[in-house]
Amino acid sequence: MTSIPKRHLLRTGALLLLSCVTLAAEAQRWQCGTAKVAATAITTATRYDTGTAGWDLGTAPQHEDSQGCSSASGSFFFSAPAAEGNYLVTVTLGGDAQSQTTVKAEARRILLARVPVAARKHRTERFIVNVRRPQIADTSSSVRLKPREIGSLDWDEKLTLEFSGDHPSLQSIAIEPAPASTPTIFIAGDSTVTDQDHEPWAAWGEMLPAFFDPKIAIANHAESGETIRSFVGEQRFPKIFSQIHAGDFLMMQFGHNDQKPGKGYVSPEEYADLLRHYIDLARQKAATPILVTPMNRRSFDGSGHITDTLAPYPDTVRKVAAEKHVTVIDLNAMSKALYEAVGEPDSRLLFVYAPANTYPDQPEALHDDTHFNSYGAWELARCVVLGLQQSHSPLVKYLRQPHQRFDPAHPDAPANVAIPPTPFYDTQKPYER
Repeated sequence: MTSIPKRHLLRTGALLLLSCVTLAAEAQRWQCGTAKVAATAITTATRYDTGTAGWDLGTAPQHEDSQGCSSASGSFFFSAPAAEGNYLVTVTLGGDAQSQTTVKAEARRILLARVPVAARKHRTERFIVNVRRPQIADTSSSVRLKPREIGSLDWDEKLTLEFSGDHPSLQSIAIEPAPASTPTIFIAGDSTVTDQDHEPWAAWGEMLPAFFDPKIAIANHAESGETIRSFVGEQRFPKIFSQIHAGDFLMMQFGHNDQKPGKGYVSPEEYADLLRHYIDLARQKAATPILVTPMNRRSFDGSGHITDTLAPYPDTVRKVAAEKHVTVIDLNAMSKALYEAVGEPDSRLLFVYAPANTYPDQPEALHDDTHFNSYGAWELARCVVLGLQQSHSPLVKYLRQPHQRFDPAHPDAPANVAIPPTPFYDTQKPYER
C-alpha cells in the first residue's frame, strides 16, 4: 500500500477494492457494485500498487450495493498507473441512495463539483486529466521540485481520482488516452495559482478545470514561491515548452513574489522583458499566450476599499499585453471588486482564516491575507472565466456553460460553493520567497 506522509490525515473506510488492469493505449474500465457492466469486476483483495489500479491512500468505499459503491461521507481515492499525457476519464455516478458527488483529480483539481444523482439512478460525466512527470523529454534535465512537491500526486506515476461529498457514489470508471488533437491550457504562476494539495489552502488554477468541457486539458505547472525568473531556473518553463504545441494556450500570472526584496526580487523592467520573451516563445510554437494580472491581497483602507500592494506589476502586465496584442485577464481589478463587494469583515471567508484547533495539529490561529481557501479560489476561478468571456477568447467555446456570467460585485454565497474538503491537511503557510 502507498504510504501516507505524516502530515496527511485521512478518514478511512472499510477496504473494498477493485480487481484491475493497467492502463493501455485503449480504454480501460472498472466496475463498482454488482451491476453487470462490461468492465473489470469488484473484488475484496486488490488495492493500488505500482502497476496495478485500485483504491488508494488507505481509503475505499464503505458500501457496495446493486448499483455501485459509496460512502456515507468523506473521501475515497482510486488510482491507476499512467504515463505522462492527457487522459479522457468517464465516470458513471450514482447508487441505491440519493447522492451528491464531487470528483477531484491528482492534487485536488476540481473536475466535477457537487453532482446530484437520485436514488437508483445514474449520471455519466467526462473530463480530461493531465498527468505529468518531472523529467523533460529528450533532455537530461528535470523540473527542480521543492520539498513540498516530493511525493505529490501531481508528479507521481499514477492518475488519481478522489470521490467525496454527501454520500458519494460511483458505478464505473473508464480511462483512455485523450485524442492527440486535444488542446491544452498550460498555466504558469505562483501559490495563488498552483494546485494546493493540502487543506485549507487552495488556488484558482486547481478550480479552473471544473469550468471546462472534456474537449480541452489543463496542465497547471504553477508552484508556490515562484517568480517569473525562478520559473526558468527551476526548469518549469522549459518543461512547459517541451510539451506545448500549435493550438495550445499559455496562461501566466506572476507578481506576488517578484516584488519581494532579496535575492528573488525581479524588477518591473526584467518582469516585463520576461513576459515579452515567453509571449514570443509561445507564439513561435503557434500557441496562444494569455496574461493574468495578480489578484489583490486582502488589504483594506479605513473607508472599506482595497489598497494596492502590488504596484507596479499589475500595470506592467496591462502595458505588455497592450504592446504585444495579447489577451489580458484583469484579475487584479476583478479581485478588488470581489473583496469590496463582500466587505472587510466577511472577506476573511475567502482567505485562510481559522481559529486555533480548527484543523489537526493547528495550535495557533491562521491569518493569511494572500492565500485562499476553496471558496475564495472558486470565486477567483469564476473571475478568470469571466475574463475569458469578456475578451472573446477562443477558450470560451470549451466552457461547460459558455453563456453563464459571473459578477464579482455579486459573489456566490459560501454555502452555494461548499466544496467537500480533501482529507489532507497542512497548516504550514505555502512556500514563499
